[in-house]
Amino acid sequence: MKRCLWRSIFGAVLLLVAVGGVEALELEGAFTQGGLVFGRTEPGSQVTFDGQPVRVSPGGLFLIGFGRDAPPESLLRVVGPDGRVEERRIAVAPREYKIQRIDGLPEQMVTPSEAVLARIAAEAEKVKAARAQTSEETWFAQGFVWPVIGPITGVYGSQRILNGEPRQPHFGVDIAAPAGTPVGAPGEGIVTLAEPDLYFSGGTVIIDHGHGLNSALLHLETVTVRVGDHVKPGDPIGTVGATGRSSGPHLDWRINLFDARIDPQLVIGPMPKTADRE
Repeated sequence: MKRCLWRSIFGAVLLLVAVGGVEALELEGAFTQGGLVFGRTEPGSQVTFDGQPVRVSPGGLFLIGFGRDAPPESLLRVVGPDGRVEERRIAVAPREYKIQRIDGLPEQMVTPSEAVLARIAAEAEKVKAARAQTSEETWFAQGFVWPVIGPITGVYGSQRILNGEPRQPHFGVDIAAPAGTPVGAPGEGIVTLAEPDLYFSGGTVIIDHGHGLNSALLHLETVTVRVGDHVKPGDPIGTVGATGRSSGPHLDWRINLFDARIDPQLVIGPMPKTADRE
């Protein structure tokens, strides 16, 4: 099983900043749109990111993230346990996203009926509530694994324009695999949603990894976990399917840090070349 570990805890640190009032502020991750950054500061510190409070663990661990269209600069502010303050302006690298235009589609494929829109709205509230459940645990620090191994057929940030109307960007990574292929939990956490049939995403599982970080696994043929289950990396959570709005069997894996949509490929790194889990 290949695992991406938080190296700022277990090894090399990408960015180490000496802080006047805080002994050290360690940041590691992707400082780009869609990136996730792992941080560590003095225990007892208070952290804000672009004016919003950030949860800090008793050991000083925290997370910050940049959405798909994040502005070019963000402000990180740390107040040490002795009250001294450090502010860091973080440059956020821009990205270019793939745009696909598809014209001539039947209207019902572009604009759902009122009944379907009502269902979509109700399911969106259910997903929102599941993502709002967040633990103080730091399961994210244990690292992540690919939930299934296969060719990547869809990438983060891409967008379709259907009959001239921009659709919501794609916020995950699509992995092709035969229907029925086992899907493992990408990281440790608690299951907060386990639904067999949502309109857009079909069989859907959401896992809280702590501190507002969660994974969503979409288009599952079967869902084999229940809300409240505690899973670890690689634990079975269902099987690959083509449920919901899907053109074929694949897994769509998404990561959120609260409202920030994170690119899973920036968190975990390249897909292993072998199809065998280690």
